[in-house]
Amino acid sequence: MQNHLLTIAESVMLLPLLGAVLAGVFGKQLGRNGAHRVTVSLIAIAFFLSVYLVYAVVWQNQPAVSGDLYTWVVSGRAHFAIGILLDRLSAVMVCIVSFISLAVHIYTIGYMADDDGYQRFFSYVSLFTFAMFTLVLANSFLLMFFGWEGVGFVSYLLIGFWFGRDSAVFGSLKAFIVNRVGDVGFILALAAILLMFGSLDYGIVFPHAASVANQTIRVLPGVTVPALGLISVLLFIGAMAKSAQVPLHVWLPESMEGPTPISALIHAATMVTAGIYMIARCSWLFEYSPHTLSLILVLGGTTAFFMGILAINQTDIKRVIAYSTISQLGYMAVGLGASAYDAAIFHLVTHAFFKALLFLAAGSVILALHHEQDMRKMGGLARRLPITCFTFIVGALALSALPPFAGFYSKDAIIEAVHLSTTPGAHYAYYCVLAGAFLTPLYIFRAVWLTFYGTYRGEHDVGHVKESPWVVTFPLVLLAIPSVIAGYILAAPMLYDAPRLLGNSIFVLPQHAIYGEMVSSWPGAWQAALAAIHAPTFWLVIVGIIFSWLITMTLPRSGEFFKKRFRLLAWMIDNKYGFDALNQHILARGARALGRFFYTISDLILIDGIFVNGSGRGIRWLARVSRRLQTGHLYHYAFAMVAGLAILLLWLLW
Repeated sequence: MQNHLLTIAESVMLLPLLGAVLAGVFGKQLGRNGAHRVTVSLIAIAFFLSVYLVYAVVWQNQPAVSGDLYTWVVSGRAHFAIGILLDRLSAVMVCIVSFISLAVHIYTIGYMADDDGYQRFFSYVSLFTFAMFTLVLANSFLLMFFGWEGVGFVSYLLIGFWFGRDSAVFGSLKAFIVNRVGDVGFILALAAILLMFGSLDYGIVFPHAASVANQTIRVLPGVTVPALGLISVLLFIGAMAKSAQVPLHVWLPESMEGPTPISALIHAATMVTAGIYMIARCSWLFEYSPHTLSLILVLGGTTAFFMGILAINQTDIKRVIAYSTISQLGYMAVGLGASAYDAAIFHLVTHAFFKALLFLAAGSVILALHHEQDMRKMGGLARRLPITCFTFIVGALALSALPPFAGFYSKDAIIEAVHLSTTPGAHYAYYCVLAGAFLTPLYIFRAVWLTFYGTYRGEHDVGHVKESPWVVTFPLVLLAIPSVIAGYILAAPMLYDAPRLLGNSIFVLPQHAIYGEMVSSWPGAWQAALAAIHAPTFWLVIVGIIFSWLITMTLPRSGEFFKKRFRLLAWMIDNKYGFDALNQHILARGARALGRFFYTISDLILIDGIFVNGSGRGIRWLARVSRRLQTGHLYHYAFAMVAGLAILLLWLLW
């Protein structure tokens, strides 16, 4: 049975790769219809196989299984193998990723119908899915890093898909460079893990984490730090970039320059959640580093609150949702820092549904308005786009965590968990996420009112605006259903029932365990939704929705009033707290300066100057010297022979 499950997991991982190769290499032969039929069919098969894996591992309670596919390198005592780990965590993640990817593939048929790079886009999306499957199913840090870099590379191709636009090229380069900063931390963490454990295999590293907990590692002569503390901090640096935590969040809004389908795929359950998944997977390491957990709490809370403020100021509908993604990733990070890994993954799952729904619904609006993204040029579209409007509101309610929508159960679980946590920094994080409960409905319903209600303010004739075709609206309905019911269905098995759905995939030290108090106060899914009226978060959501209506529909000039009365604060928000400028000066200019340095030293001086041109100059010099020795006079040759014989005799006699 275990070998059978491993074979299915391997098939799930390789099916998107097959689709990417077929659509990319044989795209012209397949044609546009053939490319999407092949890739959609293979992703659909992968999704149904992943559902079977969840059924076998979770409902049939099959034990976790890990197996090596082949050995890559053996160096001394180090053994590097490529293998798969199928447990409850990886099975749930693969199922969610495949479902979102399938919805995006179907949606792409309609959204990219008139694009010249149709086959190429399907190839990239399938390749992106393969890289994410590889990251999730890896049984070692080695293969995880391959998937980690894979999603980064393919995201660069997808964000810059319309490479004729300068903004798309800039956005893809920014995403690539910022993620390379995080990757430095990830690579150093792998080196430290290999040094301390002698392996990169999860099956060796995680069970021996406790034995390494009290060991130190020397970072400088005479300077030692706790080994697991250093490893966990370096891993979190990698997660900060991939999952867009302050200050390495600046790439994610720029990723909106890519086509909307990939915005949904990157921001929902794939690339940006890779860092969240990685920390949950490595809970054995993070649990022995309380200082790192405090750091995650503080940065997660900061991200949740301050990025939510920036979302209020956006006029691009996709950028509102992008900053919302950053804020929600902050919630997930707070859950991780509070050792509520199950709650963080629960929010990752529900967030995947409603965030993909919001992006695809926004794409439907953009498609109907001839690729207009400025909300100031929208309005009054509810009657013209009824399905899009309805599904967008469903996503907005789920994002706002209004009961009984999906986001209510997962977001409230994180807020309660951090409230109960005793980890330093938990109080700060609690007030940040509590304030975020007000900010979330404020910015997302501002987008609802500006886009679908009021009067139409666009440049195009509103009479020609009509609902998107079924290949666009069908994924919206498909995603709207779990956005409503997923939290109700999954809350008990994910968090409150024993054993919890993720089981032994997650490790929590007894002193960090907080689920006992949460379980004792859990009244049940439906009762929790009814009792939410007594919770402060519920009223923060209601006030946020009402306030968004007031400032958007009845007091449209309130923004100008705010900017005049609070100029410094308005300037900080307009400039995004200076993070973009700081990263532009340090990372972008620094990367260019470093590139010029290596170009001058490595290329011009070493390669061209010494090896290429230098070798030619050396040969010419040797030829000139040799030519002078060949004079043509007999007495010169006789003298050279006598001198050489004399030197030889002296050497022998000596």
